Amino acid sequence: MRMRRGFAFGAMTAGALMLMQAQSIAQEFYKNRTVNFIIGFSVSNGYDMYSRAVARQIGKYLPGKPNVVVQNMPGAGSIAAINYLYNVASKDGTVLGMVDQAALLTQLLDPKTIRGDVTKFNWIGRVTDNAAVLYAWHTAPVQKMTDAFDKELIIATSGQNSRMLQALLKNLLGLKLRLLNGYQGAAEAALAMERGEVHALTQPFPILRAEKPDWIRDRKINILMQAGVDSHPDLKGVPLVTDLARNAEERAMIEFVAGNSRVGRSVMSPPGQPAERVAELRKAFTQTMRDPEFLDEIRRDKLDLAPLTGEDLQAFIERSANISPDLIARAKVLAEFKE
Repeated sequence: MRMRRGFAFGAMTAGALMLMQAQSIAQEFYKNRTVNFIIGFSVSNGYDMYSRAVARQIGKYLPGKPNVVVQNMPGAGSIAAINYLYNVASKDGTVLGMVDQAALLTQLLDPKTIRGDVTKFNWIGRVTDNAAVLYAWHTAPVQKMTDAFDKELIIATSGQNSRMLQALLKNLLGLKLRLLNGYQGAAEAALAMERGEVHALTQPFPILRAEKPDWIRDRKINILMQAGVDSHPDLKGVPLVTDLARNAEERAMIEFVAGNSRVGRSVMSPPGQPAERVAELRKAFTQTMRDPEFLDEIRRDKLDLAPLTGEDLQAFIERSANISPDLIARAKVLAEFKE
């Protein structure tokens, strides 16, 4: 019995020493280094707000407390950032990113667009899911979503996810939607809506609520639908996009395209990193989600918070990639992808 205790004590001591050694190596690795946080969109965007909130705190939870520098890399609905993170960025744990939640969907529908495999990114954790809404200016001809079966609704689609979903609704359901691309972000699209160039746009509800409370209060806009698959508690009575489906087949197609709302605002890093670096980044992210300063910022800016661990997020991304080729082929046509 005494020998077993001695063996157990020795094993515990060896384990503790190995852990201390690993922590020391990690601290030396990050000491005096800079972690670059790449955002696939311009400033004044929901992705930008969440990314900066994480970037302000995550460095203090990494060994060696590296400085974290944010860089916006907009372009093609964050595809420019996705390709940079996969093929160019350092794979040593010094690069983080936040890109369009529809990255995997884009890869499935249009494989030539993304030069890589989204499932092979190291997914670090989700800050929140995406409670996006499609809203229209109060003078728009469409006052509720079902009006779009008979009246044209001109939508600014600044993001890849918004463009794909609205194209699907137009072609699957016959809604009279006209999509205008080219806007660099929601702020630019909102100005276009005020000028009368477009009728509507899609934006995360927490961002809309924080940035334009007067629009909601003074009824300058009508919230036409929730663009995700999960209802927001503050949007009772506003239909989900899935409510537009007329049968099970249409619902399955809409869920396939809109289901990436569950990826939401998630942090990832390049593929091919050492496992210990990924573990350190995920641990630091989890600690950031509990950080008092981070939580104060989320509350102050009236943002949503629905964290998911990196391990659970990685598993969800991998499951989501397991889609039948027939469904992908039909969705590709409906979302207007051209080979």
